[in-house]
Amino acid sequence: MRSVIYVLTALGVIGLAFWAYRENYATQAVLNQTDRLHSQIRDTHARLAVLRAEWAYLNRPDRIRELAEMNFERLQLLPLHPDQFGQVDEVQYPIPELLPITNPVDVSTMNSENDL
Repeated sequence: MRSVIYVLTALGVIGLAFWAYRENYATQAVLNQTDRLHSQIRDTHARLAVLRAEWAYLNRPDRIRELAEMNFERLQLLPLHPDQFGQVDEVQYPIPELLPITNPVDVSTMNSENDL
């Protein structure tokens, strides 16, 4: 009877060792994948910073003004001035259409019935 318990205990220890071995390699694989993702995120942030710098460089007002002047015949763009902008209260919103009256009610007869 003791030998059966020793064999089962040994098999249990071997099984737990095999499980721990597999978990260790699975954890290492996930850690490597996480490191790769962090590296990709760092590269993407660096690329995004470069793109933002390029965008700021290309959107310089003096550069855009020169481009508008060079292509005036084709685009006919004029420079913007502060007096070209309007105020919010100057905007005319469309007047909403009135809903048609489909079921008219005679108010004078209703008041005379309520007085009774």
